[in-house]
Amino acid sequence: MRIAIFSDSALPVLNGVSVSIDALVRELRQMGHSVHIFTAAHFGYKDPDPNTYRFPAVETPWTKGYPLAFPPFYPLLTHFRRNRFDIVHTHTPWTIGFVGLRWAQSEGIPVVSTYHTHYDKYTHYIPFIPKRYLRYKIAKHTNYYYNAVQHVITPSEASARWLGRHSVHRPVSVIPTGNAPRQMLDRAELRLRMKVPADARVLLYVGRLAEEKNMGILFEAAAQVLDQDHRAVFWLVGDGPYREECAEIARSLGIGDRVRFVGFVDRHEVDAYYEMADIFIFSSMTETQGLVIQEAMSYGLPSVVVQGGGASSAIDNGVNGIIIGNDADQMADAVLNLLEDEVRYVAISQEATRSSRVYSARDMTESVLKVYDQAIHGPELPSRDAQPT
Repeated sequence: MRIAIFSDSALPVLNGVSVSIDALVRELRQMGHSVHIFTAAHFGYKDPDPNTYRFPAVETPWTKGYPLAFPPFYPLLTHFRRNRFDIVHTHTPWTIGFVGLRWAQSEGIPVVSTYHTHYDKYTHYIPFIPKRYLRYKIAKHTNYYYNAVQHVITPSEASARWLGRHSVHRPVSVIPTGNAPRQMLDRAELRLRMKVPADARVLLYVGRLAEEKNMGILFEAAAQVLDQDHRAVFWLVGDGPYREECAEIARSLGIGDRVRFVGFVDRHEVDAYYEMADIFIFSSMTETQGLVIQEAMSYGLPSVVVQGGGASSAIDNGVNGIIIGNDADQMADAVLNLLEDEVRYVAISQEATRSSRVYSARDMTESVLKVYDQAIHGPELPSRDAQPT
């Protein structure tokens, strides 16, 4: 099969969308399919993949680290037509995702789209426009875009329900991003290299440092844990527009000496931080899927996660992780209980490892291929002249 992937976000941008695309593309190619990626240019980045095509893009003050593609797009249309794709798979409904939809419609190619993100939770990144109006426009665009494709994929039941509330009537398949194989790493060696004391208890967060991630809960909970357990430290892997605010929160809580901002880490190096840590904490309620939670679980990390969205969908509360309300006291109590109860800690750690093996990247890809087959052999395509309602 010849497959075209369109996304406004792809590596080297590091987020759930790009990680999911990377896993899918690798598995598809290993299974013998030809995959071509259409995405935004990233300043100074040289693609190791000759099948990646990049539209011109610019980074704005409001989209640091996320280049935005701009026209003209047609110079790459020749490459698109030349490959005679069987299916187009879009991963964002915005500029590049819309280009993929229109090009596919013009060539009579079926389109599958993955709904990765609750975009209405990110309106604070767009200045000068009333948030209520933005949420209304996002809802209208969501309804239009996902009803224009043959099949929608989404990683959790929570996000599938969200699409239903926005009157998306196309077939929707829930396909979580599969786990990548765990790397065989030496925990003691990693801790020695990272200068982590043998008896330290590392609370770990991996992800963007952003307002919508509900970061205040993490720091308030960490402050309570650090106050009661002198061995505990808090590490954050990732970067983002909220970093300075996070640093100020740490200072104001008096825990700056025991908080470490690791910053941006290349995708293949993140696993080392999962291996050396003790507990994973996550507070975001805007996720369609908690991909980093699944990654942490694959390394046996008990996760303490705020309930909301799809972030906690992989957790069986009290069995392979802990689900709490949006409350710093609850998070601190859960973390301290795990640190103090070794028997419970080991049981949850073992179950986290076991349950993370249930759904692999290969399983995900096989499910996606079934959706491709349904899209190709299903009802006729929507009219190329369809307009937003």
